[in-house]
Amino acid sequence: MQYRKVARQIKSHPTSDGDGVSISRVHGFDDPLSFSPFLLLDELKSDNPDDYIGGFPPHPHRGIETLTYMLCGHFEHKDHLGNRGALKSGGAQFMSAGRGVIHSEMPIITEGKLHGFQMWINLPAAKKMQTPWYEDFQSPQIAEYSEGEGNLLRLIAGQVSDGEAILRGPLMKTGVPVIVADWQAKSGEEREIIFEPDFQAKVFVYEGSVEIGNAIVEKGYLALLSEGEALSIRSREATGVLILAGQVIDEPVAHYGPFVMNTDQEIEQALKDYRNGVLARDDLGE
Repeated sequence: MQYRKVARQIKSHPTSDGDGVSISRVHGFDDPLSFSPFLLLDELKSDNPDDYIGGFPPHPHRGIETLTYMLCGHFEHKDHLGNRGALKSGGAQFMSAGRGVIHSEMPIITEGKLHGFQMWINLPAAKKMQTPWYEDFQSPQIAEYSEGEGNLLRLIAGQVSDGEAILRGPLMKTGVPVIVADWQAKSGEEREIIFEPDFQAKVFVYEGSVEIGNAIVEKGYLALLSEGEALSIRSREATGVLILAGQVIDEPVAHYGPFVMNTDQEIEQALKDYRNGVLARDDLGE
């Protein structure tokens, strides 16, 4: 078995988005191919409602899919298609913007605490103008696989193997195959996860620290992993880790605000469609 190693580490940094929401940006568009198919990863964490109360008022998207996962706190999703979902602690929501969606994500305060993640997943050119759709998964729907007390893998999207069985998350229908998992472990626990060797993989440590091969990855760091057949990870203390992997989209990336296409001309068309009120019109379809 060829195990993946840490090839590079990046530290998250504070910034803001939406209506002044304080976030930690783990990565975002600085090297799209190295992170593909994940374009952006943000961590939202605060005990102060002033940091996030403004939320993310109505805004458009085209050409991407978004996945939001909440450890603590509630968010309400609304979009122009009539979809409405209340994302609660431990749950996730997925939106494929396709050719166009106008949506909002607004916090619902629960004891003043908020901790979650949002990631943007690229769509290949052939699917960027597909029909948009939305789905949410509350905490009981997230697939959980425990290896004893204090060693829990929560699988949100895709499927992996533990060497004996196939583990599947509730979200299987994505524009490009991805794996999104959350590993929560006490000190000294280990986990082996097997998935497609051609998937590009990374882990973000949001609590504690871990060992992967000869490398230590501390809280707040994203580790890009080498190629391999499996990931072997060990917790050095009480730990929380996001595990992200997916099929690389080897295509040009043109990005402007909430739009991600393949060419500048397609970005200009998206801006024009939005200004003219036809961004999400049905007859612009596939």
